[in-house]
Amino acid sequence: MQLTIIGAGAIGATIGAHMIRAGHDVLFCDVDPLQVDAINLNGLAIEGPVENFTVTARAVLPADLPDSLDRVAIAVKSHHTRPAAELLRGRLAADGFVVSFQNGLTAETLSSVVGAERLLVSFVNFGADVLAPGRIMQGNIGTFRVGEFTGNEITPRVRELVEALPYAEATDNIMGFLWGKEAYGAMLYAGAVSDLSIADSLEAAKWRPLMLGIAREVLAQAPVKVECFDGFDPDDLAGSLDRLVAFNRASGKTHSGIYRDLMVRKRKTEVDDLLRDLKGPLTTYAGELIRAIERGERTCEVANLELLATYERSERLGRPLNAIVELFQAPLRSPVGPLHGVQIAVKDIIDIAGHPRGSGNPHAMHSAPAKKDAPVITALRAAGADVFAATSLLEYAAGATHPDVPEAMNPYNPHRTAGGSSGGSAALVGVGACTVALGTDTGGSIRIPAHYCATVGFKPSYGVLSLKGVQALSPTLDAVGLIARDVTTTIKVFAALTGSSTQSSALRTVTAVHGPLRIGVIIGQLELPEIQLEVSSVLRRAIDVLKNAGCSIVPVDGTAFDELDESMSDIVLFEAWQTHGAKVSSDPNHFGPETLRLLRASEKVNHRDYQKALARRAEFLPAASKVYECADILLSPAAPFVAPATTPPVDTPQGSAEGMFTVIHNLTGAPAVVLPCGWSSNGLPIGVQLSSAVGTDMALLAAARYVEATLDVEIRTPAIH
Repeated sequence: MQLTIIGAGAIGATIGAHMIRAGHDVLFCDVDPLQVDAINLNGLAIEGPVENFTVTARAVLPADLPDSLDRVAIAVKSHHTRPAAELLRGRLAADGFVVSFQNGLTAETLSSVVGAERLLVSFVNFGADVLAPGRIMQGNIGTFRVGEFTGNEITPRVRELVEALPYAEATDNIMGFLWGKEAYGAMLYAGAVSDLSIADSLEAAKWRPLMLGIAREVLAQAPVKVECFDGFDPDDLAGSLDRLVAFNRASGKTHSGIYRDLMVRKRKTEVDDLLRDLKGPLTTYAGELIRAIERGERTCEVANLELLATYERSERLGRPLNAIVELFQAPLRSPVGPLHGVQIAVKDIIDIAGHPRGSGNPHAMHSAPAKKDAPVITALRAAGADVFAATSLLEYAAGATHPDVPEAMNPYNPHRTAGGSSGGSAALVGVGACTVALGTDTGGSIRIPAHYCATVGFKPSYGVLSLKGVQALSPTLDAVGLIARDVTTTIKVFAALTGSSTQSSALRTVTAVHGPLRIGVIIGQLELPEIQLEVSSVLRRAIDVLKNAGCSIVPVDGTAFDELDESMSDIVLFEAWQTHGAKVSSDPNHFGPETLRLLRASEKVNHRDYQKALARRAEFLPAASKVYECADILLSPAAPFVAPATTPPVDTPQGSAEGMFTVIHNLTGAPAVVLPCGWSSNGLPIGVQLSSAVGTDMALLAAARYVEATLDVEIRTPAIH
């Protein structure tokens, strides 16, 4: 057979070399003059574990193609399909045909030039790489199928071609093979964003949900019955991964062509065709990461694969909990830093460049995008973190949902709330989609969701993290803080944001001054009628565990805290009206009914009431700070009950009780952290709150890490998993 192969790269050259050795007449055409010259001068060498041989061959540049061609193969990268096809316009003989040796769904492009009736399509799954001009490494022998683009029969010309091609077999369902390759190829695209081998990226258990998810996403789009090949079985994807690992372990080709294009050959990949041909979030995330690598914004490394896996978990686990507002594709960040490889979600009340500050309000969610990042986001990016998601919240962090914005639900019981207002961040961390998220806290909005969702919630000392670029509610009480998987993660991120020490000796510094850790407990607090019995029982057990571990439990007089609590309502209501009053007056329909009710009530607090509340606060702050003279940390409940069905508005009795243990630390400005303490009888999390003196944030976190390790609370699998 005489065959002209357009594209003398890895696949085209390998097939052509085998054909020449079998006695067929092959002409290569390639745009690379170095490849053309090498083939003409030295022949074409096939090397590697399969076999080694060299054939004498002919090659031309596109300008030197013959005027008439009978049988032609297209073996160029998919994004070069159109110019390759145009070379055939007016050249293809009346009875000639074209066969594609390409990855991707290129048949429509080819048929638009040569005609569908003259197009054959092949599926090629052996691995090969260009080593140098005229030298090809063939890594293995894989499935090779040829069939008609139209129709479902094996025609004489298919049989003729199969006879001439190495390893080839005929099929009456060639598109079924190509769609299988699309699913397998999508996994290769995902793996290519890292520097792992194909086998390593498919084998590791931590990447398997991603690989299975992206393959399922592609298969769901297939318009034909998808065929099996080389261990890939669309009806057994989990088993396919094991078989594909074995297939690739035996190959001399360790990394995909996409990876080689990115990191070895430094050239454009086929990613644009991937994004054009396939729809779905996971393929889009993978494609956009590859584009970022092409632009030089990233390099191929495992951190990218970690990000892709986080996207997959967010889609699979976070979306059903209403935790996500938006996932950001290939976010910009420093290539190095203490948070390199850490994926961080952000409450949708903090400015993220290019994204509207949604604030849990449907109108704000469609407002103009933020022009620049809030300083805390800038700091995260500078530390190397991937700011990958905006998370849902209660409307304007004011304690109630908007009826048109779904409430974030609890990972351990999706029929219960994740809490507020930072519920989306807590749900996303609690369900295991990511390890850390930003939230804001005006009266417990980080710590209460942490209590409900079995996460660590940290509100730093007032003003430690910048509030610039953050939607205000009550500026003298608001704080930006963290919700994380554990205290160690909290320390890592907080230290990166503040430059604080993360030395493991921090706890030893605390205990060296005062001896055993002194834990203050307010007298009578656990007997308050608002506290559910299970909550108080779990906290009592925790106190006993800490006491048995050598900690001193110190009774504390909470009178100053009670006096301070009296000032909370007038401060937060007055400041909320200063923040939102103009909008309430001009456009009350902007707000949901519960938020509007709260804000209208806040109008009744006048400036004199506000000043009296500030004076009361100032009067009792010194007495409140003395609590920490006799205790290193103060221990209290995080909330009086486990997660309810929905977040109670703050102007209801249950809503007022919800924050009864948290608001005090917004009034004092002291750092406070909530961490898991135990479980209710119906499987809902219960947290414990720790606080310390203003400005002792790292010492508090060091103590919290000790308490966390000492309590050693059972880790349970969320209901959504």
